[in-house]
Amino acid sequence: MGIGGISVWQLLIILAIVIMLFGTKRLRTLGTDLGSAVKGFRKSMQDDTGAEKDAGTEKPSEPATDKDK
Repeated sequence: MGIGGISVWQLLIILAIVIMLFGTKRLRTLGTDLGSAVKGFRKSMQDDTGAEKDAGTEKPSEPATDKDK
């Protein structure tokens, strides 16, 4: 048994049909684009998480006193 009741042979037939329809070059380009999109998403998530941590660790500014005037 394969994934969700689909056998390995059925998955291979579906894969062969997809390759015949789109061709290997187009599938490779699609995979590259998808991979770079996921990489960019992960990087932006890390940047956002890092920015939130930095914002949380900043020292609050000291309130102005009468001496500063």
